[in-house]
Amino acid sequence: MKQNFTELKLRQLDATLNRWRSADLPSRPPIGWIKAVREGLGMAAAHLAVRLGVTTSSVTRLETSETDDTITLASLRRAAEALGCELHYALVPKQSLANTLEDRAMTVARRQMSAISHTMTLESQATSKDTVEEQTRDLAENLLKGSRRSLWREG
Repeated sequence: MKQNFTELKLRQLDATLNRWRSADLPSRPPIGWIKAVREGLGMAAAHLAVRLGVTTSSVTRLETSETDDTITLASLRRAAEALGCELHYALVPKQSLANTLEDRAMTVARRQMSAISHTMTLESQATSKDTVEEQTRDLAENLLKGSRRSLWREG
């Protein structure tokens, strides 16, 4: 039952993230979102400073920290609210989480099978590449059925 629930959660999260992955989202402007939106609204830095309750130089530092990737989410959220915006935040995997898990299981399985194959070769008990690949796929499937945490234990 727990396995079914875990799989359901994975499928639901993948479906949600897939919408983000397939969306044609704009990349951050070179001057940053805060400054771009502020200038688009025709708002001076001094006016944003008043709305945030900070100095104009603090707004300049805030905008610089966004372009330098050092801004905090809390600061970005406050700036968004002061600009009448919503902050949307997500980690969007480059591929589905299910595919990431499958790839990881295959990597771990290949590493384990490589050690076994090496030992068998030294003992003159080598098997064919096809057999090793089939056993690797079987091992990967078994790894996926077990604890996902075990997939990440080794480097």
